[in-house]
Amino acid sequence: MIIASNVSKKFGKLKALDDVSVTCLKGECIALIGPNGCGKTTLIKSTLGMVVCDSGFITFNGNNIRHDWKYRARIGYMPQIGRYPENMTIGQVLDMMKDIRGCKNENLDEELISQFGLQDILKKRMSTLSGGTRQKVSAALAFLFNPEVLILDEPTAGLDPVSSEILKAKIITEKNKGKLVLITSHILSELDDLISQVIYMQDGRICFHKSIANLQQETGEAKLSKAIAQVMLKR
Repeated sequence: MIIASNVSKKFGKLKALDDVSVTCLKGECIALIGPNGCGKTTLIKSTLGMVVCDSGFITFNGNNIRHDWKYRARIGYMPQIGRYPENMTIGQVLDMMKDIRGCKNENLDEELISQFGLQDILKKRMSTLSGGTRQKVSAALAFLFNPEVLILDEPTAGLDPVSSEILKAKIITEKNKGKLVLITSHILSELDDLISQVIYMQDGRICFHKSIANLQQETGEAKLSKAIAQVMLKR
């Protein structure tokens, strides 16, 4: 579904992506992890068309994204920090995004709006919201338009335990529908029950891309954090 082929990107002298090739298919929930500055964000932004690669290319369903910007409508993106017009209410932000997407109320997935209780605070202005409530708005928007692909950047950061479990259950449901889910997170324990594959990046390169089953079999570790630590210590 999403294939990066020999993608490189430099910012000045910094090589953020160094000949990255990776394939992400439908029905997978993939963790994109690695230390700060490893290239995760640049790879995500390149996939979203927010960063243009210096060399190589990315395809979405076989089409080069540089020549087909409409693919973005099929992606739900949850940024690590959601930035919204501070003077707008939650309801106005939701309506604004519906207008931008050109969507009417049919075929919308409003399950998280309900489960997070956002329908009860639609008149609250964004400037008054806590970080956790902003995260709920970002999550609700990512899933709202029934996208084929979900890209979630630190999705549980700032969420209370109950909301975190609600979001994780939703992620599993969407993966089981055959959607592709890409997740970045520094809290590896949050990913144990969610992901089917791991992409580990370092210094702008892919160190490995393995299924959880293979990773566990190779290391003898059930927990993701311990399995990754064992693999990296052997390198």
